[in-house]
Amino acid sequence: MEVILKQDIKNLGDKDDVVTVKPGYGRNYLFPKGYAVLATESARKVLAENLKQAAFKQEKIRKDADAIAARLEGVTLTIGAKAGETGKIFGAINTIQVADALKKEGFDVDRRRITFDQDPKFVGDYTAIINLHKEVKVQVPFTVVAE
Repeated sequence: MEVILKQDIKNLGDKDDVVTVKPGYGRNYLFPKGYAVLATESARKVLAENLKQAAFKQEKIRKDADAIAARLEGVTLTIGAKAGETGKIFGAINTIQVADALKKEGFDVDRRRITFDQDPKFVGDYTAIINLHKEVKVQVPFTVVAE
């Protein structure tokens, strides 16, 4: 029996895969739980259309991410923090502060998409990596200065 999976199932397949399973497994487990549908001709056509639309949406999201990445290329941020005489910051610079600095520059980036190469705990130059898309990552340099 061929079924179309509605979600990822360990050791069976990923979402939107067409897999062959034993009839009892499909009728007694996959169908009642809503994990799969029977792979009829109409269900295959619906699946093909959904995959086509999803690919179109992903391409649009990727193009938007490329456009934002191109605008972010020349941006350098300056972030102020309280520091001691040796240059060590009281606390650390986090992604929220970088996201706020980007917002002041006119870029609305979610803080959860920002990571660091190394944790900024001293005054100096660092790099933030912004994951705009799974294929588009931008490195934005920023400087930590003592206030």
